[in-house]
Amino acid sequence: MSKRPDTNTLHARIRSNIERKILSGAWKPGDRIPFEHELMEKYQCSRMTVNKAIAELVSAGLVVRRRRAGSFVAQPPVHLSILDIPDIQAEIRQRGQDYSYKLISRAVRKPARGNADEQALADGGALLAVECLHSANKRPFALERRLIALKAVPSAAEADFAHIAPGAWLLDHVPWTQAEHRVSAVNADAKVSGALAIDPHAACLRLERRTWRNGVAITHVVQTFAGESYHLAGSFTPTRAKRR
Repeated sequence: MSKRPDTNTLHARIRSNIERKILSGAWKPGDRIPFEHELMEKYQCSRMTVNKAIAELVSAGLVVRRRRAGSFVAQPPVHLSILDIPDIQAEIRQRGQDYSYKLISRAVRKPARGNADEQALADGGALLAVECLHSANKRPFALERRLIALKAVPSAAEADFAHIAPGAWLLDHVPWTQAEHRVSAVNADAKVSGALAIDPHAACLRLERRTWRNGVAITHVVQTFAGESYHLAGSFTPTRAKRR
């Protein structure tokens, strides 16, 4: 007599497998996930087991159910933010300038020992470290240094970052639900001044950003711009009546 599967373990495995496909970007917002009867056949389990797995994904905000249509990967919620996630390529082209991109380096590595931020981003996995240069009209515009969590986004390991910027690739494949920005004024060190073709110690704007998808850390990026070539602006309205 064959042993019946442990439904508690099985529903968790179903949920984990679906969650992994969503967070990796293999299944994108709006994609339909397999029907319940398809999952029942695949995992040789009851409808109750499948229903429990999907219900947990709905509670986590990863899946939405549509009556008579099935279950779908949820769209990331809309956030009001003074600073949005910038698409450097789009911004350069909106200026009427030609955009170009160069990959400087790419490597898979472990998080640095003693670096709590890198350890948290990696979450026990490896990091993909990418350095690249964005240019406008063939002049250096921004130097980018980025870390991507391969545990959260395993498909990034195969992405062709020699031809597409990692930021643009992530926006297409792993929509963010939470972001943190830090903006600071810095002076160019030797590496930055050489990459941006500016004087050593010239004033620069540094934009540091971390993004998450449904609580899972995705990437940490530092973009450095020559001070005279970039500015940040935002417009917003008050969310409550102004106190007098």
